Amino acid sequence: MLLLTALGETEQRINGFEAGADDYLPKPFEPRELLLRINAILRRSAAAAPKKPEGVPLRFGRWRLDIERGELVDDAVSERMPLTSVEHTLMRALASRTGEVIGREELAEMCNMSASERTIDVQVTRLRKKVEEDPRLPKYIQTVRGKGYVLRPDGDGV
Repeated sequence: MLLLTALGETEQRINGFEAGADDYLPKPFEPRELLLRINAILRRSAAAAPKKPEGVPLRFGRWRLDIERGELVDDAVSERMPLTSVEHTLMRALASRTGEVIGREELAEMCNMSASERTIDVQVTRLRKKVEEDPRLPKYIQTVRGKGYVLRPDGDGV
């Protein structure tokens, strides 16, 4: 959290930090300084973000992703659903940044695919048919309008 305020006295800045601010910038300020402070906060938060440990299975809904075998597993009924190589690559890309929105172009790059003609959209639709209870109302592989896609293992909305 970055506080932009007209209150620039020492006591007010201290109160801002005590309230949980990551940075405090009193008015007037230079736009370039604001951008640099925002970038610094983003760097710190990215470094502090917990990464999914290797070897820990990714679970969503009734499925568990078996990265090594390239398939989805439903342990309750001992069902295995193989993924195509493209679906497997797409799942790995989404799982590598669980909970984070990934743009179409970046996702296509991560999957070594062409981003033209909505290639990613078609692959996501196919994957949703395998993963989602209702692919038209996805809980796990969600679209963030104008931004891209996000994998939400807990099925929470964006």
